[in-house]
Amino acid sequence: MNGERSDVLHVRTPEGVSFVFRVASPVIRLAALLVDWAVVLAAWSVIATFVRLLAILSEDITGLVGIMLYFALSQGYRIAAEWRWRGQTLGKRLLHLRVVDEQGRRLTFEQIVMRNLLRFVDALPMAYMVGGAVALLNRRGQRLGDLAAGTLVIWEPAEPMPDFELLRGEKYNSLRGNLPVVARLRQSVAPEAARVAWQALVRRDELEAAARVRLFADLAAYFRARTRVPDELVEGVSDEQFVRNVVDVLYVTRG
Repeated sequence: MNGERSDVLHVRTPEGVSFVFRVASPVIRLAALLVDWAVVLAAWSVIATFVRLLAILSEDITGLVGIMLYFALSQGYRIAAEWRWRGQTLGKRLLHLRVVDEQGRRLTFEQIVMRNLLRFVDALPMAYMVGGAVALLNRRGQRLGDLAAGTLVIWEPAEPMPDFELLRGEKYNSLRGNLPVVARLRQSVAPEAARVAWQALVRRDELEAAARVRLFADLAAYFRARTRVPDELVEGVSDEQFVRNVVDVLYVTRG
């Protein structure tokens, strides 16, 4: 867990694709946490109004039901949001943070559940002292929940939208007509991978020939690993053109 702390993390996936993540600082993570607390408390203030009606029956029942409902609300909100928005809650979306798998793989539901359920351990004895101390000692800024789940929180600064003119006017994209393949790609390709592929296309002319071939071969292998693409859709298509086709269906035709 010890090691020199770094704001930038280089990750290479099993498919050979490299990503550069910007590790979120404790300060910005705290700000996102406060936003999420405010969201939960706002929702709880409404629910608590109805829970108090149970006091007519029993104060003990009211207290027990209140604890159970607050636990379900606070954990359910974070788990559902991070799963629905690929590692983001409202607080993280507002501050451009995202939970990702530390190996660059697709974030799983089990990882999201584990990192959130262990939040109570990180919060001990108060004000996230355990989790904060562990994150400060860890070069990736991971709290105990992140270490157990194999996740980390990264900062994704707002980026300008890609120039779609780069792809418009290209030859026929065989992927466009296969809606199941397009849907699976949009569901399974991580935003980081899509940006890497986009940047590769933008800077293709800056690369040496050999490096360019290797880069697009790695990217093509990554995308093919995300979903099975029928042979007839890629027959005679180079790795670079295949990556271009994938980026097209992820960005252009989606818009």
